[in-house]
Amino acid sequence: MSVVTLPVVHSEVIKSSYVVPEGLVPGAAFIDRILPAPLKGKLRSDVWGGDNVLPRDASNGIEAADYSYWGGNILKGEDDQYHMFVCRWPEDNVKGGGRASGHQTWWSSEVVHAISEDPIGPYEVVDVIGAGHNPEIYQRKDGSYVIGVMGDKAYTAGSLDGPWTEIVPHFEWQGEPLNRTNRTYIPREDGSLLMMNKNGYIFISENGDEHFKQLTEASVYPKIANKFEDPVIWKDEVQYHLIVNDWQRRYALYMRSPDGIHWKWAPGHAYDAEVMKLEGGHQERWYKFERPKVLQDAYGRATHINFAVIDVIKDEDLANDHHSSKNVVLPLLVPRRIQIMNTSRITAETSKIELLILAEEGFDPITEVDVESLSFGAPEFVDFGKGSQSLKAIAQGQDLLVVFDGKGNGLEAHNFTAKLLGKNTHGELLLGYAKQPQKQRIHLK
Repeated sequence: MSVVTLPVVHSEVIKSSYVVPEGLVPGAAFIDRILPAPLKGKLRSDVWGGDNVLPRDASNGIEAADYSYWGGNILKGEDDQYHMFVCRWPEDNVKGGGRASGHQTWWSSEVVHAISEDPIGPYEVVDVIGAGHNPEIYQRKDGSYVIGVMGDKAYTAGSLDGPWTEIVPHFEWQGEPLNRTNRTYIPREDGSLLMMNKNGYIFISENGDEHFKQLTEASVYPKIANKFEDPVIWKDEVQYHLIVNDWQRRYALYMRSPDGIHWKWAPGHAYDAEVMKLEGGHQERWYKFERPKVLQDAYGRATHINFAVIDVIKDEDLANDHHSSKNVVLPLLVPRRIQIMNTSRITAETSKIELLILAEEGFDPITEVDVESLSFGAPEFVDFGKGSQSLKAIAQGQDLLVVFDGKGNGLEAHNFTAKLLGKNTHGELLLGYAKQPQKQRIHLK
């Protein structure tokens, strides 16, 4: 076992309490899915920022000389444009009779709507929605939208273009009132909404209307020494996902769930402070990556991850200086759509596993999958280079049926999904998750 440490920068960063287990293979940790960003402009040094972020691609995400940006997430609209809802405040802010300056005036921020033709950016502000910090937008079943912001405030509108009306969230507690800030949401097919607060408690809104009832008595976060905040939750065809940031140690962890309530902690980091790379090898070494959010495709898969970033410790970003914050966007490796074809649940006794890798636009599994590289089974096995090995592959229309030797799959009753891991014919990472075919009660370890 090796203890993960980060470079000490000021007194804010402390040694990690998390030990990354040895033996993780590429694709085991979520951070392996974060890809270098394409260059949207030219690398520039004539912009704000310390030497650690210069030169940089100022066209990535959203930034400006006169505003500090923070938080925010992205949706693809029916107009095929990408809509970012983010907060900002003037870079030269001085508040409280001069007692607060620069980044520490974040509480005076406003929520704005920005658009881009490309998910990476650049984004241009088209509307000011109202006061608020750390916005997150979701769509209700009736097609309307809600933007939750920090504290007892939200906005709603019939379309992404507004007009926006302020509403007040309501909370039903199981005991003492909990933190109401930094809410993240999962709309569900029945019109209800799961919400997680800053501290990792789960709530439900039956109609997606910001009226929340507490579901969990305790935080779902990993039980380790931490300074966790900034969760982001999302759902795809297979499972629920969670990334939570440790702001003090400057890394994040990743979890999965069958229902959004019971969570399993996956090994490795979700991201760290070294994650901002551009195609060609250039790196932007932002001091902090916070407020992670994901852009999803039609199947719910995360295709991009965006962050609020700052070039120095927050207390050192002052009004009228050369430091500030922005929002950056990085592409993600998208999991492949896969389906277990066995009619019975996979167990240790299963002799053969049949897995269908589905074709989709831009991906031909018949010609692009390195079948011999594939392993399949319990994520706890596959992530450490174990699992069932492929025996053969058969084309089925445009899809590819891969037959695995069932030996060593590692799947037990608590495994609500199985994981595929391997490479494509270009030597690049390939992965996917599949639900177990037989429904039964799930017991998580």
